[in-house]
Amino acid sequence: MEFQAMVRRTLLLLGEEAEREGLRRTPERVEASLKWLTRGYQQSVEDVVRDAVFEEPHESMILVRDIEIYSLCEHHMLPFFGKAHVAYLPQGKIIGLSKIPRVVDVFARRLQVQERLTDQVADALMAVLEPCGVGVVVEAYHLCMMMRGVEKQHSKTVTSALRGAFLDGTTRDEFLRLAHGGSWLQ
Repeated sequence: MEFQAMVRRTLLLLGEEAEREGLRRTPERVEASLKWLTRGYQQSVEDVVRDAVFEEPHESMILVRDIEIYSLCEHHMLPFFGKAHVAYLPQGKIIGLSKIPRVVDVFARRLQVQERLTDQVADALMAVLEPCGVGVVVEAYHLCMMMRGVEKQHSKTVTSALRGAFLDGTTRDEFLRLAHGGSWLQ
């Protein structure tokens, strides 16, 4: 009820009639929506990975591309959205492929900045898998840049986090080429 009262007060401060038909249930809907959009606070990497790490002698890069991300900018609480590309070089252990997007969501579904999100995904996979290295690229559009302030609708922010073997030029170049569908180095 406290959250809903705060939303109702916000509507009044904006000059709205909080009890008109279209807004009467808005506080309830906003509370449910924000709880859903920030559900990453109720999750941990350990919860989503569970027993999906397997012993496997595979030594080549494993990449999951185009993982959809939806998050909220911590500065304006406006959405940002895009794609994450996540790769790792195993060192005796692999993770179930569906767990990689789930790890991304643990961090994306919080109030965030894209830079931290990118690092958190890389660091989490390094901790869970102890691989030779991890590479993460996040490409996102920020509504705080598109709808307000600078109002640049076509600007995309790209961040990367490279760990371990991905700091090596050859591995880094292979990852970036694969993550960007071969267009990165052209």
